[in-house]
Amino acid sequence: MWSIIKDYIKYKFWGSLLFCCLLILSCGKKAPEKISISGTALGTTYHINYFDEAGFNAEKGIDSVFYAIDKSLSTYSQNSDISKINKGDSTLVVDEMFVEVFKASKMIHEKSGGYFDPTVGNLVNFYGFGPERFTLEIDSANIDSLMEYVGFNKVKLTPKHVIKKANPAIYIDFNAIAKGYSVDRLAAYLNANGIKDYLVEVGGELVVSGKNLSTDENWKIGIDDPGQTKEKRTLANIIELQNQGMATSGNYRKFRIDSVTGEKYVHTINAFTGYPARNSVLSATVLAKNCMLADGYATTFMAMGLEKSKELLKTLPEINAYLIYAEGNETRSFMTEGFKKQLTKK
Repeated sequence: MWSIIKDYIKYKFWGSLLFCCLLILSCGKKAPEKISISGTALGTTYHINYFDEAGFNAEKGIDSVFYAIDKSLSTYSQNSDISKINKGDSTLVVDEMFVEVFKASKMIHEKSGGYFDPTVGNLVNFYGFGPERFTLEIDSANIDSLMEYVGFNKVKLTPKHVIKKANPAIYIDFNAIAKGYSVDRLAAYLNANGIKDYLVEVGGELVVSGKNLSTDENWKIGIDDPGQTKEKRTLANIIELQNQGMATSGNYRKFRIDSVTGEKYVHTINAFTGYPARNSVLSATVLAKNCMLADGYATTFMAMGLEKSKELLKTLPEINAYLIYAEGNETRSFMTEGFKKQLTKK
């Protein structure tokens, strides 16, 4: 009888001790803190939200990432690697960031049959959407002359990471994919510092990881309605993301009006005609494993139009898309099945 009582006391003691230890540990564990950092970079705004128990300050690292991307890929920086290459430097050894973006661009270029083409840079400048300002008249003769410099097959990356162009006047512009890549580099920086739950957004392109610990739910993102006005923002849908990149491209915001003819020119250029893309697609929202691919394909679908985009999507099981397009006076939409599954009402 005494041995039973002793065993009971022993188990009671160790059980109480274990409970006390767990209580101390739980009381000592700090709840993850939500940290928000925002600012301007790469000619646009950025917003970064992440959770960390130790209150890690990512600000200096974020600035360093933007600086490195600007130095490598920004056509708006005269001293960047891409600007030097566009000016004719044929000996410059590019960095790993440039290599990654180049290879991803080449892959999307090939899969899209040439609709995604970073060598439309001269045409982007010609229409007034780039860092250079052309004074040429917008006519077929000038466009035909600039088309000589279009074709990503005319640009090579050597094994020594040097860019070789078939014509020195070819102007490379990675802006249709570099913003998404910058999001991925910022995410990689957070990952390297042990941050698991975050949302990184640069100019509307974003990537998420983990959960929004403020609500203990997956990250939820609103998709703009192309028919919205400047005075009032309206959403076409809300989507729930899990460890994904998302990018939206649309012709309803960024366009130029010719001061002479009054004609509207949208910023997506058709690499086959040299003219701004003219099709029914108003916006393309794309989900991918990273933001660089989402960004590149969003531009691709804007250039290809609805039917060609649908056909391409059948060959891309890893890519999901939501295309908003005009049909007569009506606005309609197309979604891949994978995109539909991630929609939410709240």
